[in-house]
Amino acid sequence: MKISNNLIGILNFLTLILSIPILLTGIWLHKQATSECERFLEKPIIILGVFLLIVSLMGFIGGCCRVTWLLWFYLFFMFLLIVVLFVFTIFAFVVTNKGAGESLSNKGYKEYRLGDYSNWLQKRVNDNGNWNRIKSCLQSGKLCIDFHSQFLNDTADKFYLQHLNALQSGCCKPSNDCGFTYQNPTNWTMPAGGTYTNPDCDTWTNDPKVLCFNCKSCKAGLLDNLKTNWKKVAVVNIIFLIFLIIVYSIGCCAFRNNRRDGWKRY
Repeated sequence: MKISNNLIGILNFLTLILSIPILLTGIWLHKQATSECERFLEKPIIILGVFLLIVSLMGFIGGCCRVTWLLWFYLFFMFLLIVVLFVFTIFAFVVTNKGAGESLSNKGYKEYRLGDYSNWLQKRVNDNGNWNRIKSCLQSGKLCIDFHSQFLNDTADKFYLQHLNALQSGCCKPSNDCGFTYQNPTNWTMPAGGTYTNPDCDTWTNDPKVLCFNCKSCKAGLLDNLKTNWKKVAVVNIIFLIFLIIVYSIGCCAFRNNRRDGWKRY
């Protein structure tokens, strides 16, 4: 048996083993999910697990058992995956190119404006259905509960010097524009009859279940967090793309071997 066929067989056997825990995780989430956040994750995980399982089986059987038509389908799906990953990587760099936190005088944290980020990302978070799911994830993850506990004993001066992350700054406290008086991290005194240029000031409430989860600053904080994560994912994708192209090249050699052996037998 040719070396390329052996390599394709081994690589796809490893991927086949990897697909099983991914698929089982998706099935477990489907049965055990109790929050909107968990239910949101189950379908992509199951689809990824099934895709890896099917493609790995095609590559393993096609390479080791010399089933040429299966190997052809394997290479076709691999080519599609390479194209999709390439397009996604470029797209991720383009849509995350805009936007950054605004530094504040005498403050350790930054604040975030929704209008600073790409229009495509803004449309995603301004959709009520999307935002309600995201908000459910943030609330079930106890983002602001942990924030409250972490900085509960801070005086106002000490709190203002804290280096808050984008989500804490955007979702768990009011904007600096509001001029509210600090009582504790999630409780602020609002001046009577105040008028504000920033609509988030009217949206803010001291209710621990609401806070600023409906504010534009919370959406902007999420986008800043997403921007950072997407850029990391894009770098990983580039490495993964190189690996896929190498595997695809080996698969092409195995496919050529299968066809050559078929012609010899003929």
